[in-house]
Amino acid sequence: MLGLPDKGGAALGRKRGLMMELDHLDLKLLRELATNSNVTQSDLAEKVGLSTTACVRRQNALESGRYIHAYRAELNLTALGFPATVVVRIALHSQSEEALSTFERAAALCPSIARCFLMSGSDDYLILVVARDIEDFEHIHKTQLARLPGVARIQSNFALRTILDRDLPPRVLERSRAGT
Repeated sequence: MLGLPDKGGAALGRKRGLMMELDHLDLKLLRELATNSNVTQSDLAEKVGLSTTACVRRQNALESGRYIHAYRAELNLTALGFPATVVVRIALHSQSEEALSTFERAAALCPSIARCFLMSGSDDYLILVVARDIEDFEHIHKTQLARLPGVARIQSNFALRTILDRDLPPRVLERSRAGT
């Protein structure tokens, strides 16, 4: 469990290792927020089955416990003029800690990179880039990606269409996976 006492007066906040245990109400609250982070407190409380006050307390506890990292709007990239998603694999000349750190700092400043992952395997990084079209990506490749420090190889693949786009697979918030 996590948070403060709810209407039933249950003692919340038991620790399990470094993480707090989540009960079924915490998981339900997280599922609702993951679906719609813009929901009103009263609607959220009703969906979770708590009073508004108890729901706010639990949500605050989940935020304090860092189970909720941020709230954000999901933007329509096509409507914004960026319909192309490009998956880019990058290999560096060196995998030293200094080379990785230098690359990561530069990648964080690259305005066209949406996501960047340090990888195991033959490529060092997997990067998601959004672009207006092929010509725009060519420009991004020449002026941004190829200029990142330490790059030995760049391989790019254009996504033809999005099949699934979710920040969170449903199993993450299953009760059996949360340790309760």
